[in-house]
Amino acid sequence: MAASTFDRELAVYDAKLAEHAKRYDDMVEAMKKVAKTVGELTADERNLLSVGYKKVIEPRIACCRKLSSIALEPSVDAASTNQVIEYWEKVETEITDICADILSIIDEHLIPSCKPGDPISTVFYLKMKGDYFKYLAEFRTGMDRSEASDESLKAYEDGMKIGREQLPPTHPIRLGLALNYSVFCYEISFSPERAMEITEEAYDEAYPGLGRLNEEEYKDSNKILQLLKDNYTLWNAEISGDESCFDSILATI
Repeated sequence: MAASTFDRELAVYDAKLAEHAKRYDDMVEAMKKVAKTVGELTADERNLLSVGYKKVIEPRIACCRKLSSIALEPSVDAASTNQVIEYWEKVETEITDICADILSIIDEHLIPSCKPGDPISTVFYLKMKGDYFKYLAEFRTGMDRSEASDESLKAYEDGMKIGREQLPPTHPIRLGLALNYSVFCYEISFSPERAMEITEEAYDEAYPGLGRLNEEEYKDSNKILQLLKDNYTLWNAEISGDESCFDSILATI
């Protein structure tokens, strides 16, 4: 038993070292070992896992988006376009592998390990599940895109239902879920009205309760409320035809 506890603690420490060293692939490998052990992750372990995977996948997502824009440039000839597409496919395969990896961990280990009556972990993992299916949907086409989009939508909606019923409107995990779900609706489902509805509802329900939070809670929740407000303002401008907003990056967490 002592060896098992020591190994878990050692893996968590390795993950923290890797984070400080900005070696995020190592961070992910360390936290995968922790995630696959028996028992629920602590809040610290949960955040380390989430940060590690996010740091691993975000540069690849940015790369694919940049390559897509390069391929569409009029100055790029056919041969160069093919080369760009080949590189895009290489990075997209890496994104698919990363998503498949964390999604299997969520379904096989993390959600099953959540204790009954603990909505925080459940909502956190459902948000992660929605996020990584959203990444898959962004770079897929046809039925593959539709299936990934449906899985993302289900995870977000399941998380929203639990969040509304069991977490206060000011809880940062509930707010973070609303933020990412609204971006999914705007970017993947192409439903700007629904995106703005989710954003407005989350903001209006949480804002009156900010004054009752302690300093740390206020800092976390207010940061997400500002991101919700920024996205809402951007969407309003885009819908009204302000072309300066068309290439803006939406905020998620």
